[in-house]
Amino acid sequence: MFRWAIIFAVIALIASLLGFGGVAGLSAEFAKILLLVAAVLLVLGFLFGRGKRIP
Repeated sequence: MFRWAIIFAVIALIASLLGFGGVAGLSAEFAKILLLVAAVLLVLGFLFGRGKRIP
């Protein structure tokens, strides 16, 4: 999911350099949302992913 956030951020940068404001804004918003979701999932995975292990 971090990969998709980076891809959308790069698309937003390229689109803004080329003057496509609508595409750049939309791609930037997608990148923000994906980055937030990935970060939340990462934290939840660290907190709840490892249960008690019985040897």
